[in-house]
Amino acid sequence: MKIVILDGYTLNPGDLSWKGFSELGEIQVYDRTAPEDIVSRIGDAEIVYTNKTPLTRETIEQAPNLRYIGVLATGYNIVDVAAARNKGIPVTNIPTYGTSAVAQYVFALLMEVCHHVGHHSEAVKNGRWSAISDFCFWDYPLIELEGKTLGIIGFGRIGQATAKIAHGFGMNVLAYDEYPSESGQKYGQYVTLDELFAQSDFISLHCPLFPATQGMIRKENIQKMKRGVILINTSRGPLVVEQDLKEALVSGQIAYAAVDVVSSEPIQPDNPLLSAPNILITPHIAWAPKESRQRLMNIAVENLNGFLQGAAPNVVNQ
Repeated sequence: MKIVILDGYTLNPGDLSWKGFSELGEIQVYDRTAPEDIVSRIGDAEIVYTNKTPLTRETIEQAPNLRYIGVLATGYNIVDVAAARNKGIPVTNIPTYGTSAVAQYVFALLMEVCHHVGHHSEAVKNGRWSAISDFCFWDYPLIELEGKTLGIIGFGRIGQATAKIAHGFGMNVLAYDEYPSESGQKYGQYVTLDELFAQSDFISLHCPLFPATQGMIRKENIQKMKRGVILINTSRGPLVVEQDLKEALVSGQIAYAAVDVVSSEPIQPDNPLLSAPNILITPHIAWAPKESRQRLMNIAVENLNGFLQGAAPNVVNQ
């Protein structure tokens, strides 16, 4: 059985092993695949894995031996799942690998926004502390989290894991989700979206990207937020209308934003957030600790092994 991995570099830049896959078939790993090379690299493979390389209807139709598509991520919008289903090809994803890593990263961003640790460290190295007579200095407002309200939009596994950490800081947690759950009620108070906007000091996005959620952080909803709110996005870039976010940062309606995702990745030079004030932008790394990537790799192997035994888990196009 031939297994092709079209874009393995981000999952495994060299610090993990592909052994789990090689034990199941003949494996060919490409670091990256250009659009014009997708069909030829799939060739006569039966198993194909992708992370962000698109598998369109046309591509799927040109892969005569294809029996299985594995997505090396949670989001699977890069695969035409309906076309795959029509050909009897299951598409699997990896839904739970990054829960702890992403929740942790939310607070890495939040701590940086609240204390500007990196900035103040550089200021010390540049001699600014040595040049004054005071025993301390700071040039950004410093924020304490105790008693503040965190609004979490999307209260699944990652949202709830984020809420658990927030409670450790003494924060109040409001949650909005289309499908409230019993487990969620343990960690946050469910409210309407408008109530969350109005009451939250911090807002963290954890919802999937669907037509109903695309652009949900837009001018109309930003005006419903507390003035001076802080926005965190570790979910999907297109949840935010970036020009509207920039304007809210300029006006101070949103005091600060920290985003790990943007509308087009890698970020494009004309992205309005690059020229916005009071924003921290990181290159989509919340998911990427080695432990998290190893977990992703293990689940991907388990998905394929289940398929070979007749019952693939995590199928998204049944």
